Amino acid sequence: MTRLDRRALFASGAAAALLAATGASALPQRGGRLRAALSPALFDMAVNATLFDSLTEIAADGTMRGELATDWSSDTQARVWHFTLRDNATFHDGTPFDASAVVGLMPGVDALDAQTVRITLDAPDPNLPYLLAQPGYEIRGTGLYHAQKLDAGRHFIGTRVDHHWKQGAGWFDSVEFVQIGADHVRAEALRDGLVDVADVAALDDYSDPRDYQKLPGDHAPTHIASRTLAVPVTVGKTWPLDNLRMAERWWMA
Repeated sequence: MTRLDRRALFASGAAAALLAATGASALPQRGGRLRAALSPALFDMAVNATLFDSLTEIAADGTMRGELATDWSSDTQARVWHFTLRDNATFHDGTPFDASAVVGLMPGVDALDAQTVRITLDAPDPNLPYLLAQPGYEIRGTGLYHAQKLDAGRHFIGTRVDHHWKQGAGWFDSVEFVQIGADHVRAEALRDGLVDVADVAALDDYSDPRDYQKLPGDHAPTHIASRTLAVPVTVGKTWPLDNLRMAERWWMA
C-alpha cells in the first residue's frame, strides 16, 4: 500500500468517517480510473483543475491553504502581496517550477527571486489568496495528472504523474472526462455504468437511488456519483465536483 500523508487524509475528512464506519481497511488505495460525464460549462474547468495547480487552494471545509505557494503576506493596505513558492514542484516535462512561471498570471506580478513573487494591486484586496484559488488562475502543466489525450471540449484522459509533490492525494491511476451536452444523456450514462460521476442534479426514472450518492448533499446536489467511488465526508461546495478536485480527493471504493 502506498504510504499515506495522514495530515492530508485527516484534513480531507475522509479518515473520521471511514475509520469509524469500516476500520483501517477503508483507507484510500491507489488504482482505477475515474470516469465523468460533464456538461460543456464544466468540462474545461474540470480538465484545467486536473492538469494544472494554483497558488492557493480552497479545502473541502472551506478553509484557505497553499498549493504552489507555501505562505503569503501583504502590507497593511492589502495592496502589495508577497508569495513564497514551493521549492519541490516541477512541470510535467521535469522542469523545476519557479517564480518565472507566475509572472503573467495577472497584472502586477514580479519575480523577486526563484521562490518569491510580489503582486502589486491597483486597489487593496484582502481576498487575493481566495481569488487565486478560483478557476482561471491556474499554473499550466504542474498538476497531479498529465494529458494522455485531450480532444478539446470533448474528451480528456489524464494519467497520474509519478513522483509528484502531492504524495497524500490523487488515488486514481487515470481519469477520463467526456463532455455531454444533454442532462438526460449524462444521467443515462451514469445509470448504465458508463461513467462514475455526472454533473446532474437528479437521477433518471430508471436508476436505483441506493446505488448513488448526491453531492455535495441531498438538498442541493450539483452532481451525482456511483457508490463505486469513495468520497470524503466533507466535500467542497465552492464549485461542483468537490471544488473541481475530485481527481485528487476521491478514490475507488
